[in-house]
Parts: sequence; structure tokens; C-alpha cells
Amino acid sequence: MVAIRKVDVTLLDKPKTRTATPRQLSPKAQARLAQQKQFSRMLARLRDRDDVFEVRLDDDEKPMTVRQRLMRAAQDQGKEIVIRKSERGWLVGLATPDRRSTRGRKPAQRTT
Repeated sequence: MVAIRKVDVTLLDKPKTRTATPRQLSPKAQARLAQQKQFSRMLARLRDRDDVFEVRLDDDEKPMTVRQRLMRAAQDQGKEIVIRKSERGWLVGLATPDRRSTRGRKPAQRTT
């Protein structure tokens, strides 16, 4: 059976605010955050076309996920990069006209 009792009106008008305790990140989330910082530091060191880095993958990492994270980190920094496969992972360098992909739709020619 439920219990019913009369209470003060201030409880309804001004509910108590609880201070939220910050939640701890899971170990996987901490690893992702550390990897994102590592990618950001690596991309900050890309300055010219001669700077190329190899990102080696662990056995438990998915290559496409790592590639997407690299692209996201580059987008956050405003850099255009090229990612190519290597024997052990990915090669990362700045995008140059000769490195850019020729796949996809060609840019429209403007007529004025």
C-alpha cells in the first residue's frame, strides 16, 4: 500500500537541485580519447609534402575505424590529408595535387 502525507508547499515550488557527480569514462572511451589526442599531435607535425607518418594497427583495431578517426582529426584541425594503405597500417601525409584521388565526379566547368 502507498503512504500519503501532507508536505510543505516549498517542496513543490522549489525542488532540490542535486549536484551531478562527473561520470568516469570507461577504459575503452579513455583509450579512444588518448588515440584522438595522439592523432592530433601527429597531424600537427604535418607541415609539408615530405612529412609522412605510418600509423601501425594493433590486432584488436579495425582499419576502417582508425582511418575514419584520422579523417575526423584532420577535419577538426582544418587539414586536408591523404591516407594510403601500408603493410602494417596506414600512411598519412598532406594532400597535394598529385596525391589527390581522381575517383568520383569531375568538377563542373564554369561558363561565364
